[in-house]
Amino acid sequence: MAVTSAGSENTDVERGRKEIGSVDVEQQAVAEAHLMNTTVRNITWRGVTVTVKDRHTGLPKAILENVEGIVEAGEICAVMGPSGCGKTTLLNVLASRPTDTQNVEATVLVNGNKPSRGAFREMTRFVEQEDALIGALTVRETLQFASRLASTSSLPRKERIARIDGLLDSFGLREQANTIIGTPIRKGISGGQKRRVGVASQLITSPKILFLDEPTSGLDSAASFEVINYLRGVAKRNNLIVIASIHQPSTSTFNLFDKLLLLSSGKPHYFGPVAGVASHYEGLGHELPLHVNPAEFLLELVNIDFASHRESATDRLDDLQIGWANSHGQKDLAIAISNVEATTTGTLDIDVAEKKPSPPSLILTLLHRNFVKSYRDVVVYGIRLAMYTVRLAIMMGTVWLRLNAAQESIIPLTNAIFYGSAFMSFMAVAYCPAYLEDYIQYVKEKHNGLYGPTEMIISNFFIGLPYLFIISVVFSVISYWLSNFQPTAQAFLTWVFWLFLDLLAAEGLVVFMTSLFPSFVISLALVAFANGLWMSVDGFMVQPTILNVFYKYVFHYWDYQKYVFENMMINEFSDRVYACAKTGDGGPGDCQCMWQTDLADQCLIRGQGVLDQYGYKPGYMGKDVGIMMGIIIGYRIAGWIVLKLKK
Repeated sequence: MAVTSAGSENTDVERGRKEIGSVDVEQQAVAEAHLMNTTVRNITWRGVTVTVKDRHTGLPKAILENVEGIVEAGEICAVMGPSGCGKTTLLNVLASRPTDTQNVEATVLVNGNKPSRGAFREMTRFVEQEDALIGALTVRETLQFASRLASTSSLPRKERIARIDGLLDSFGLREQANTIIGTPIRKGISGGQKRRVGVASQLITSPKILFLDEPTSGLDSAASFEVINYLRGVAKRNNLIVIASIHQPSTSTFNLFDKLLLLSSGKPHYFGPVAGVASHYEGLGHELPLHVNPAEFLLELVNIDFASHRESATDRLDDLQIGWANSHGQKDLAIAISNVEATTTGTLDIDVAEKKPSPPSLILTLLHRNFVKSYRDVVVYGIRLAMYTVRLAIMMGTVWLRLNAAQESIIPLTNAIFYGSAFMSFMAVAYCPAYLEDYIQYVKEKHNGLYGPTEMIISNFFIGLPYLFIISVVFSVISYWLSNFQPTAQAFLTWVFWLFLDLLAAEGLVVFMTSLFPSFVISLALVAFANGLWMSVDGFMVQPTILNVFYKYVFHYWDYQKYVFENMMINEFSDRVYACAKTGDGGPGDCQCMWQTDLADQCLIRGQGVLDQYGYKPGYMGKDVGIMMGIIIGYRIAGWIVLKLKK
């Protein structure tokens, strides 16, 4: 018998049905067809204990303590408790996800067996509390790419489209199907709709067990009811297991759950049928009042954060926990878990009807998704292109405007070469927020077993190639000819080539740093610091011939800006001559040359004389290109290693 309260919620529910929309049985069957043919019968957990080191005392502090439970196929279980009681930590442990804890002890079994990590990832999906969605994609595209990255990619296109349409209708997203999720520049769907998209994108990937962290966060009571009601229907029809943390649901939503796990201070206070929670607490002397939401009553009962008499409230909470530990419900739970473990066959047979995509297929899908994001979201490359064009190219071309081939232009030309190369790479920090969004999406999809760091790094590298090349060409077309660098086609193309390598290396640095420290502020600061260091030791600020030994051998030789600056200098000065300043009446020999070369008697300066001040000589471009390619690939490999090692 469901827990009820006198307050009727028919109005909210009816409003929710209008918002979500009616879905006929055929549409639901099509949308859920990929959930069939599973052999997962149950998931059990016992002895779940998580401890951390207390910051103040240095002693172990329990986040979770001896939590246990069992959920059968077709059931939907709610995990409830006050804020900070360990709900999310428990979900992470059950889902075999990493936690920021010191020690985790747990026995989590599927069908009474310990599945391999790969098999467990194949059968489970996790929907996080914070929506990790790509803002530039539409709602439909989000589901399409989620389907293509999962085992459902092997299905015929028409069937995948039918499933997507069914889920869009089921979650009330049909009208928003072609609306983008939302970026900092462009407004998209609402927060509640994002929650529904997050759940739908995981349902389409063929899970057998679905974990949800606060799936109704940001939804009103009507939309919350319909989301949980739909999940309940999917679970019943297809033997799906759903475990969701939830905070203060309405009465109608609360009654949709089959089972309830109630936590407080990391300890279990109840596990069993929702219909039995009222009688359990009545037996402990806490009768459920009339006209009160049962979920609110339970949360207030086990929450002592705001108790006026802390000591008495703690004693009451301890009594409630002991009451559960000594109850028939707890003993029945222990017996049920033992029976499952006793009847196990020793093997875990998971029927995966659909083939998982191959690595090349995953890379192509990620490339497609990244391409859609790259041209829709101006934060990715659009702002950078505008910034490089307006701020750098036009400003540089008009400040260093039409410098003539005379000795007074040599220092300005050198400064322009440094400015053009160094600040182009420095401004790659603008890529940090775009890559950070990709990283957060990658973490979610890696935890769900969709793809790994190899696919992530390769797709990220290739999607940037055309955009960085376009930026290099546009910048060069404007600034190179305005400044009057070496006026030959070969010199221009050489400039573009080195600028392109410069941007590739700079973006690789962003990928590495942001993967290492996935925080916008920290990654931005570190990338800026690294580029500032490279600018200091690339040979312009201090000539390589006099750069001190420490910086020369520790940083200078693997500074990608060093090779760009050196080869741009060689490109400008190696085959060019400059007129000396005229003195006297300007006749032959009446001149003063700042750089003495073999052309001094002709009142000319051979460009190699300028290069000699830096110790630069032509003829090593092939070697330098090889070193640059090594640095570019090295940053990507470093980023791959970081992603690979991170839990």
